[in-house]
Formats: sequence, structure tokens, C-alpha cells
Amino acid sequence: MATVFLTGFPGFLGSELLPRILERAPGAQAVCLIQSKFRSLAEQRMSETIAENPDLEGRIELVEGDITAPGLGLETLSDLAEDTIEIFHLAAVYDLSVRREVGMKVNVEGTRNMLDFARQCPRLQRFQYVSTCYVSGRYAGIYSESDLIKGQTFNNYYEETKYLAEVDVQNAMAEGLPVTIYRPAIVVGDSKTGATQKYDGPYYVIRWLLKQPYLAFMPMVGDPKAVRVNLVPRDFVIDAITHLSALKESEGKVYHLADPEPQTVDELVETVAKATRRTVIRLPLLQAVAKAAIDHVPGVYRLMGIPAASIDYFVHPTHYTCFNTLEDLQGSGITAPPFPKYVNRLVAFVKGHPDVSSKAMT
Repeated sequence: MATVFLTGFPGFLGSELLPRILERAPGAQAVCLIQSKFRSLAEQRMSETIAENPDLEGRIELVEGDITAPGLGLETLSDLAEDTIEIFHLAAVYDLSVRREVGMKVNVEGTRNMLDFARQCPRLQRFQYVSTCYVSGRYAGIYSESDLIKGQTFNNYYEETKYLAEVDVQNAMAEGLPVTIYRPAIVVGDSKTGATQKYDGPYYVIRWLLKQPYLAFMPMVGDPKAVRVNLVPRDFVIDAITHLSALKESEGKVYHLADPEPQTVDELVETVAKATRRTVIRLPLLQAVAKAAIDHVPGVYRLMGIPAASIDYFVHPTHYTCFNTLEDLQGSGITAPPFPKYVNRLVAFVKGHPDVSSKAMT
């Protein structure tokens, strides 16, 4: 049977994307490569998916393997390659504090192993790869979908290793592999339900303000009226990938799944303040002082719950254009909703689910 091969299940995006892939490929089955330690969660997510979509019964197979291992750790790789018509590679370490050796192993070596597998698939129609807007690193200025290597430096090893992985993917694309690349901005919860699997990014601001009384203090670094924070909800990212991945003309393209009109840091803080019903007193701080306080002053991180690595994104100098995305989504009804339209749902979810972790799935 024709097979769609998926990594990144049962992750935040992969879990939602899986039924959408099968819905538009009624004659195919999905094979999800999972880590053994996530077997229980994967089985639970698969059961939930089938309960919501009964026609998917018997069309999803969970296979234990490892993208960091040669041959993906599978003994039946050749048989799988014969049947695979499409690959969705989402698996990565999304952790701003990831050690370089871990990022290199998972994000870079893992992607190279997936590319090697793709080259062995004689019926392959597309290699769908999820990258990130932040392959831009600290590039100062406008960063387009045609940009990649710009002499940029990086805030952390997550950015660097995702950049190195995309370099490999684009090289494979240039060599003739049928590839489409998706670069999401900072992905937050579902715009309709607020649901998320991990609290990071703007959630640090939400949780910090919720800890405080009506009059709340917010440290501010850089120029909050000039720097923009690009946020997109999960449902937009999934809707966009589902639509774009089915287009013949999307082969060979890169898509920024980003908000074309993101808020400034100052606007973002004010938006969250209104949603949390707080009046915010802004405390200007130097970036280095803020990070040093979090890392070295006892009790600061425990009090605020804001990791030092996240501070870099409040002084992020890059603006992302998304012309390919806007053009190829035209007429689909799929657009990135403005953050103020759904922030109340994110706040409500945080209030109702205080135990959600900020840790990445690794």
C-alpha cells in the first residue's frame, strides 16, 4: 500500500497533522516513526485520532526507530522505501538551551539520515520538511523565503543546528530531490481552543503576569517599540502545511509560516496585559543584565520562570517576509490570525492547565 512516512509523532504538530495527511490521501496508510520511550503516548494519541476519525482505523502504523541511527534503526527499511510516496519530517529538538552535541545529533544527523532514506524511495513524490524561521539567526534586516546563507550568527544551538539541517535539505533539493520546506515562526497554542503541549515563547510573559497582582512589573530589554515578535497558532501552521503540501507548484519552494504583520514587543506586552487583566509597569533593563540576573542571581529564575535564552527574542533584529505563503494560500481562506484575536484563549488554557511543562520532547 502507498505509504506516507511521518516523523515527529506524537508531538505537538505531528499529532494534529497526521489525520489531515490521511484525509487528503484516502488510498494511503501512514507509518509513524516513534521513539520507544514515547510508545505509550503515541498509542494514546493514535487511539484518540482514530476515535475522532473512525475511517482511519487500520491506516496508521507505529514503528519504533531512531532518526539518529543509520537506516533509522529499522530492519525493514528497504520494504518501507519501496512503498513510501511522501515523507513528512517534523522530528527535531525544539529547545533553546539544547546542547550542541544533542542538536547536531538530532537536528542535523537525523535530517541527513532522513534524506538518505528519501533517496532510496523510488516512488517518492515529495519530501516535506519542517524547518524554522529562526534559521535566520541574528540576521539584522529583512529575511525572505529565498534567503538561507546570509553570514548570520546564532542565538543558540537550536537555531544553528536547524540552519545546518536546512542547508543539507536545500542541497538535496538542488540535486533534484522533490522537496518543500516550511519555516514556522514561534508556534503557540490553537487559536480556537488555546490548547498547547508546551509553555514557552509568549507563555513566559503570560505566566509571569498571572503570578503577580493587578499592578504587575515587566522587565523590558532593547527597544520594545521597534522589535517585533512573530507568533502563529498551531491550527494556522497545520492548515497551511496541509494545503501547501498538496500543491504541485509547492515543490522546490520555501514557505515562511509567519504573521505578515507581527506585533512589537511593546504591543505584545500590552496585549497580554489586557488578556490577564493586569496593569504593567515596564522596567527597562540591559539585555546582558537581564540574562545575568536570571542565570546567576539566586531565586530570580525560580520567581519569574523566564529562561535567559528567551530574552534574545525580545531584541530579535529580523523581519520575515512570507510572499510565497501568501501567494499560494490565496483563495484557500487560510490566514495567520492576529495575536490579539486569540490571546484570551491562550490565557484561559494557561489558567486551566497550570501543570503543562516547558520542556521539549527529546
